Amino acid sequence: MTFKEKLQSKKFIITAELLPPKGIDISILLKKINHLEYIDAVNVTDNQRASMRASSIAISKILIDNGVDPILQIVTRDKNRIALQSDLLGASILGIENLLLLSGDHTSISEYYSAKAVYDLDTIQLIKTARLLETGIDLVGNNLSGAPKFCVGAVINPSSTPQGLQVLMYKKKVLAGAEFFQTQAIFDIELYKKFFKQVQHLKVKILPGLILIKSIRFMNFLKSLPGVKIPQCIQDRIENAKDPLEEGKQICSQLIKELRNYADGVHIMAIGIEEHIPDIIKHSF
Repeated sequence: MTFKEKLQSKKFIITAELLPPKGIDISILLKKINHLEYIDAVNVTDNQRASMRASSIAISKILIDNGVDPILQIVTRDKNRIALQSDLLGASILGIENLLLLSGDHTSISEYYSAKAVYDLDTIQLIKTARLLETGIDLVGNNLSGAPKFCVGAVINPSSTPQGLQVLMYKKKVLAGAEFFQTQAIFDIELYKKFFKQVQHLKVKILPGLILIKSIRFMNFLKSLPGVKIPQCIQDRIENAKDPLEEGKQICSQLIKELRNYADGVHIMAIGIEEHIPDIIKHSF
């Protein structure tokens, strides 16, 4: 069953993500694939946090070759509309159908702070572009020699304020052609429920994002990120835990249990320690 078929079913979907290597050695990445046996699809990030890594398209093809269904992330930050269309067509040629289209972190937050951010298209325009290419036409009206077929996803942040703006963006992305959503990190279930109740009538699958907290230091880093809200009760659990990583795994499992009535699945971000994902899933059902 493909990822798109799973979205159309009643299955509770679990996705994860992998970062491409900063170099050409993929040996560690291949080892991580072994920990993703129970995952329905795996996001491949696109120069996450504006830090240079290997091509997400190349890594997505490697996942396909190893029996893993990839979700190719494409950000609007780095390329103009010519290159973005080229990447979409190239991905389709390689058999990559699942997309997560997003704007990407600005270069000002990374070591590449002097790099020029492009943002020629915004996220909604990129979603529309992918849908246009499926009709066999490019952005200037030229006919394509063969049209791609995609499963298009987008991102939303229910924890961001004002939440009404996020609801509006969600609706606009649905109208543009998004057929599933993954969210930024969710720690406050009540805040997510409030968002869900405002958009559930649109019946587009939402996979809340869950980040595995592995240490107090990592939690403090997460707290510094815009739009990430960690309730005090969770902060206290991590700070008082003998083993913050084990506590973080328990928190992830509990959040999954709580989300089952308000989400169509979850997106687990283990960020470098993917070997713990099977244990999280095991204790979530």
